[in-house]
Amino acid sequence: MPAITASMVAELRAKTDAPMMECKKALTEAAGDMDKAEELLRVKLGSKASKAASRVTAEGIVAAFIDGSGASKAGALIELNCETDFVSKNDDFLAFGKALAEMVAKQAPADVMALAALTIDGVTVDARRSALIGKIGENLTIRRFKRFAGDAKLVSYLHGTRIGVMVEYVGDDVAAKDVAMHVAAMKPVSLSSAEVPADLIEKERNVAAGKAAEDAKTAELAGKPAQSAEIVARRIEGSVQKFLKEVSLYNQTFVKNDKQTVAQMLEAANTTIKGFTMFVMGQGIEKKTDDFAAEVAAQVAAAKAQ
Repeated sequence: MPAITASMVAELRAKTDAPMMECKKALTEAAGDMDKAEELLRVKLGSKASKAASRVTAEGIVAAFIDGSGASKAGALIELNCETDFVSKNDDFLAFGKALAEMVAKQAPADVMALAALTIDGVTVDARRSALIGKIGENLTIRRFKRFAGDAKLVSYLHGTRIGVMVEYVGDDVAAKDVAMHVAAMKPVSLSSAEVPADLIEKERNVAAGKAAEDAKTAELAGKPAQSAEIVARRIEGSVQKFLKEVSLYNQTFVKNDKQTVAQMLEAANTTIKGFTMFVMGQGIEKKTDDFAAEVAAQVAAAKAQ
């Protein structure tokens, strides 16, 4: 009998959306025959979940949990996706997301696959997810999570269920909560200018250089003298520095007081931010846009062709 590898289990799971252990059992029973194993799963589990598996999950929620029961705090942010905004408000779906955030904080799974293998109320997380798919009728996916643990204190802020922020800090609780709300509103990418990712800086520099080139063309067409290379370089660098201030937390104007920066507010509160993480629900997922008129026209054309 051929060995049942992890890649075989993953392939069958992708085809059927069945729980991982069920996929492994089916492959074992089918002696490694992928088609036969798929047939066994469809007979055993039905086709509802497998039909949903190919559909895009571009809606959902961000959930947060902080566990303060141990010697040091642990917390988690998690994104759970579904297909429609309607299901994202479903009580069972919301409860599942909150339970997952708590499990991540308390049990520290290494990744989404490890989380899926944990048990919840006597069944695996993956089996519970598949059961919810069958009950709700939509594809559900655990997209990502981040766990926090250490000596720093934690505070979370949820803007509805679509934006979640976790802040690691030392100092004043109120100031830290204000920072969490500020991050949700202003969406900084780093604590300081020095920590802004190099690829973002390069992208901004290219944009500034492109704008300078367009301005030079406009000036030339108007018969105006061209600026020196030194002046152009200073303009580009000025644009980059302005960008760095706009996207770094410490340099941003504090949302609750436009007379001070976040850094100034934190200094006054004797508070240090060790780090922050923000999840925006669905960020980076390509949403399907339904064209109802086109869909109707296609159905009419198909009917005429029969």
